[in-house]
Amino acid sequence: MTTVARRRRERPRSQTRRRIVWGVVLLLVLAVGIALGQALHDNPRPGQTTTQNETFTLKPESATVTVTTP
Repeated sequence: MTTVARRRRERPRSQTRRRIVWGVVLLLVLAVGIALGQALHDNPRPGQTTTQNETFTLKPESATVTVTTP
């Protein structure tokens, strides 16, 4: 076999191997992304908001009004 014949035979195998490697890499990236999203969802930031329902009233302002007639 010549060198050219070997290259022609190995080329499809090399392309298939590349596709498999890229597929595995993409699956790993997807898995890491899902794991990170779940970790952030399960463990929210500390310091939760506290809501209090209490009614308070403000005293009205007292004002002096002077009325003049033109």
